[in-house]
Amino acid sequence: MDVGVFIFDTDYSIAIDELARELEARGFESLFVPEHTHIPTSRKSPFPGGGELPKQYSHTLDPFVSLSYAAAATKRLKVGTGICLVPQRDPIVTAKSVASLDMMSNGRFVFGMGGGWNVEEMEDHGATYKTRFAMMKEHVLAMKAFWTDKEAEFHGNFVNFDKAWAYPKPIQTPHPPLLMGGETDYTLKRVIDYCDGWFPRGRGGFDPGENMGRLKRMADEAGRDMSSLQVSVFGAPAEAQILESYAQAGIDRAILGLPSEGRDTILGLLDKHQKLLG
Repeated sequence: MDVGVFIFDTDYSIAIDELARELEARGFESLFVPEHTHIPTSRKSPFPGGGELPKQYSHTLDPFVSLSYAAAATKRLKVGTGICLVPQRDPIVTAKSVASLDMMSNGRFVFGMGGGWNVEEMEDHGATYKTRFAMMKEHVLAMKAFWTDKEAEFHGNFVNFDKAWAYPKPIQTPHPPLLMGGETDYTLKRVIDYCDGWFPRGRGGFDPGENMGRLKRMADEAGRDMSSLQVSVFGAPAEAQILESYAQAGIDRAILGLPSEGRDTILGLLDKHQKLLG
């Protein structure tokens, strides 16, 4: 099982290119960053984690710019979004960003995706909470057309365009792995329907054996080959025994969380977490 990290890349945390170099030097497999374009001050949407919304949510850098710096500073480290808020983005522009980053990193990009939780944030982008997942599916299918077809075309309720050329194409074929965030059965249906893997959170109560069994049952019912799906647990506990249980259950990647802090704090944590690498 591979082990990577994620961090809210902010205007006050360790520089992402330095972090990427230090991760690669220590043998970590990947670096993931989340996305929030802005946080409306109305704060009508409660923070899912409870309590006040942490500062880093309103200070995140653009994930594709951050990951480009990380990729340019490394040779082997995989870089990924964890997660990209697909319904809040123009799918044509996003398809270009994904393909460009995958090409420039020589095929090291992982596309973690999600529908989002902040209603006001998505509404500022013209998306609505009730239809965000239907919109996300169309965005993903439209992006796949741009990544794989010489002349891409898509006609749906949310995305509509006639034949068009779009380059570059991604290095990875047919495209970078698409991982869907979330934990519900609805999430797993989306994973099986149009994604390449699952991106659940490793919060309290996450049972690796039970959840991998749940994914396999649903894949079998839908006629999807389980071997075609990868599983990355986001926010995995930095505990050797738990990580071993993940590996035994067949999970492909554990992603440890880092705080949005400066270099001294982060480098100390990397030295500590390095002991967890197999």
